[in-house]
Amino acid sequence: MPALVFDENSILDAIDAVVKKTFQMDFNWDWPGGVAFYGVAEAYEVTGKEEYLNLLKNWMDERLEDGLPKLSVNGVSMGHALLSLYAGTNDQRYLDTAIQLAEYLRNDAERFGDGILQHTVNSTTYVFHEQAWVDTMMMAGLFLLRIGKLTDNKEYFDDGLKQFHGHEELLQDPVTDLYYHGWDNIAKDHMSSIYWGRGNGWAALTMARALELIEVTHPSFMVIDGSLRDQLSALARLQDEESGLWHTVLTDSTSYLEVSGSCGIAAALLSRGSLYNKYTQKSITSMLGHITEDGKVLNVSAGTAVMDDADGYKAVPYKRIHGWGQGLALVYLSQLIKSTNRVYA
Repeated sequence: MPALVFDENSILDAIDAVVKKTFQMDFNWDWPGGVAFYGVAEAYEVTGKEEYLNLLKNWMDERLEDGLPKLSVNGVSMGHALLSLYAGTNDQRYLDTAIQLAEYLRNDAERFGDGILQHTVNSTTYVFHEQAWVDTMMMAGLFLLRIGKLTDNKEYFDDGLKQFHGHEELLQDPVTDLYYHGWDNIAKDHMSSIYWGRGNGWAALTMARALELIEVTHPSFMVIDGSLRDQLSALARLQDEESGLWHTVLTDSTSYLEVSGSCGIAAALLSRGSLYNKYTQKSITSMLGHITEDGKVLNVSAGTAVMDDADGYKAVPYKRIHGWGQGLALVYLSQLIKSTNRVYA
């Protein structure tokens, strides 16, 4: 495949703008900040800019003064930033707090079936009894693998594997190889049975990251690798030919093109080396074109429940900027820099 062609300085400038805009946004201890800061940590990893780490450290230190809030599966996504801060500073406080999050998942989070985490949010109004959402692969599944690997805790690591295998079993369609948004274990169905763009981005990105943590001789490596391989093959062929983006309802070309899901998908494609370069190349100009000079990532759909039907997904607004859009854009841009095998400092 031809090598990717892009201006590295333009990518680095975009990363810088998105990071700075992200810290002009206000976040609670919840998944919008969790995903945003996951992206900031990746930006720090590839650029070596201490400024990014310090911004993250200052935010986290201020919040930790108040102690942990009431936790949810989605809120555990903040654990990603804690693990990256521990790696960058060697400050034990961050790891100790991350362990508290892992213990919450192990001992207190709602589960169903064979130990699958029920999707939970920081709300007493919205309760999703015995529902698995693809979002959990990002918010909790990958976190359990990361902290299990870091601390050599087999219990955490195996639980992370359980979440990946369980969500694959419940959500990946064996016909299309795409992931459904959700599963209702009581009704035994996929509710609206929609292949949601950002949801498939969550699945693809986190499987790609999981494979970096699992030994190739572990049977789970082959299970996750096979799931990702087939999903990416399907996703590549659903890319919009003109823009290089993906639709918010992947199989419906009348639904709008959505940037956060596209970033997750494209970052996962990049994890396969040069195999998907022709698809990734199409995405670069369009992705950069959706980032304003002051670092706003545009055309990002708002927080999305499992909607009733395709029209429900099409009606989700995409006017505002969101933490998950900022974070997934940073993941994608950072993966582009990684693809050059260079680290900037």
